[in-house]
Amino acid sequence: MNATLQRIAVLTTCPRSGRPCGLAEHRIEHGQLLGSKSRGRLSRSQGKLVDGNGQSLHVITKHFACLATLRCPTRFPRSALRKPLAETALSASERRLLDNVTKRVRLWKEVAPFYSDADRGAHKTVESRGTESVLNALILASNDAQNGKLSDETRIALDNMWSEQQTTGDKKGAWLWLRFANEPWEADDSDFYGAILAALAVGTAPGNYRAKPEIQNNFKLLAEYLNRECATQTTINRAVLLWASAKVPGLLESEKQKAIVTELLSKQLPDGGWSLSALSGEWKRHDGHTTRNVRAMDMPPA
Repeated sequence: MNATLQRIAVLTTCPRSGRPCGLAEHRIEHGQLLGSKSRGRLSRSQGKLVDGNGQSLHVITKHFACLATLRCPTRFPRSALRKPLAETALSASERRLLDNVTKRVRLWKEVAPFYSDADRGAHKTVESRGTESVLNALILASNDAQNGKLSDETRIALDNMWSEQQTTGDKKGAWLWLRFANEPWEADDSDFYGAILAALAVGTAPGNYRAKPEIQNNFKLLAEYLNRECATQTTINRAVLLWASAKVPGLLESEKQKAIVTELLSKQLPDGGWSLSALSGEWKRHDGHTTRNVRAMDMPPA
């Protein structure tokens, strides 16, 4: 089971590059515009978002320039590859990432969300806040797991995350997640994906954080949501849930784990890999192709 889960983790976290997560480098070049509606640019010397007059707007990171973790989430398992790659310290990009995420966490009540209703449409302020709270917690918890001690900053990030959790309605137990019609990480069903990342943050945090009395009610809501909505999810979301269940014992019933493994193996291609088009439900690509067309192209000739 463990070997299968590790392979799936790579599959589900880096489907774009087709390479093991962490080996694929995704960079935002200095001076690149941060989204079509942004008036800022990334200052080469300062690493801050500045306007045309050089006025600093707020500290940002390469990771959060467009919440790139959602689109190219290769950062999460990067630390797991450090030992196989014979690396003994954080890379420069990882250090910048952690430093700037830590700043955002410390200034959580003061900094503005990355997306707002005013410039990106209805609900983007709360979606941005919910999304970032989970990503901050996961990034810092993953770093702490390397030294086995939960830092004050990570504890604050986790508290921020729980404060954004939905406690009523259809999304009870989940987080409001950014929707930009980008499957599978920024779409209408991505609340489930975000809730899985929250579970990973809890399971990754050191110091037996999962057993803290003060989070039991929140975690119960989270686990109930994931189990309640599991059956209606796309295969890609269930695959990520399978990964999380290896980090958080008891998160998913054993029979559900086996069913997901069976489902994934049934969609494996002859070359041993998977096609994201076969895992993500029905959607249309920017070039007009539907997943049905893409799956047909993926099939080997008779």
